[in-house]
Amino acid sequence: MASRTHFIHKGILFPATDIYTVEHLTYIEDEFQLMDDDVVNVTYPKSGTHWMAEILSLIHQDGDPTWVRNVLLSERVPWIENIETKDILLNYTPPRFLSTHLPLQLFPKSFHHSKAKVIYTVRNPKDVLVSFYYFIKAFKFLKDYARTLQEDLEEFLSGNRVYGSWFDHVKGWLTMKDKPNFFFITYEELQQDLWGSVERICRFLGKELTDQQIDSVVENASFETMKDNKMSNMSQVSDKIMDHSKGKLMRKGKSGTWKSSLTVAQSERFDRVYQEKMRGVTVAFPWD
Repeated sequence: MASRTHFIHKGILFPATDIYTVEHLTYIEDEFQLMDDDVVNVTYPKSGTHWMAEILSLIHQDGDPTWVRNVLLSERVPWIENIETKDILLNYTPPRFLSTHLPLQLFPKSFHHSKAKVIYTVRNPKDVLVSFYYFIKAFKFLKDYARTLQEDLEEFLSGNRVYGSWFDHVKGWLTMKDKPNFFFITYEELQQDLWGSVERICRFLGKELTDQQIDSVVENASFETMKDNKMSNMSQVSDKIMDHSKGKLMRKGKSGTWKSSLTVAQSERFDRVYQEKMRGVTVAFPWD
């Protein structure tokens, strides 16, 4: 579904805006050099990207919320596929914290020869579908997706979405699961035990925090705190890009909200496709 508001790069759909170009995406894949102390926050859209970015920001600052309250999240943990990030990284003091929605095949090839760490967060795809459905209503460059939930469901299941198929994205990244510099976690685990999840992330990063510092990370990365933090809730995004009257980044921050949006028939249709496409995946997810 390429259109005047979207373009296709290597079979993956991207918004046709000033921040996404074929040239930059090619540069990121072939030439961008990940440093050994980089930490990359990888997700499929609407799977907890901003939440993990906030958690990483707070861990980096030993739980001190000063940085997250005074610097935009997009500057603290910039998106590598956005062309604007080139300028941000010129003045970024290592270690660098980066975000991306890129599927593995478009991720910097330098990753495979570095010690850079990747944290991959996965969310129940039914919640991803519903969250994206409401989220896109506010974004002007995603207006091609302003359809009914039934239409959106079929597009999701077919993989005709920005950043491609959820199924392919997850299966691609999970091929990295046995690498020592790859950490896999689910949105649901973060919700069920944020304290324990932060402790595990710290261990993966080789970062030692006291219990009090972890308490501060958990407190300042909570849904309510982030929702009120103008540096983290996308309220500063230009009106040219986002119609703030039609939607917000942080809507409910819960799991299982798909149950009040999808009909029984839609849920069963989703389950049939999910079981077919995820056949052979050995990872156990909380929603399985």
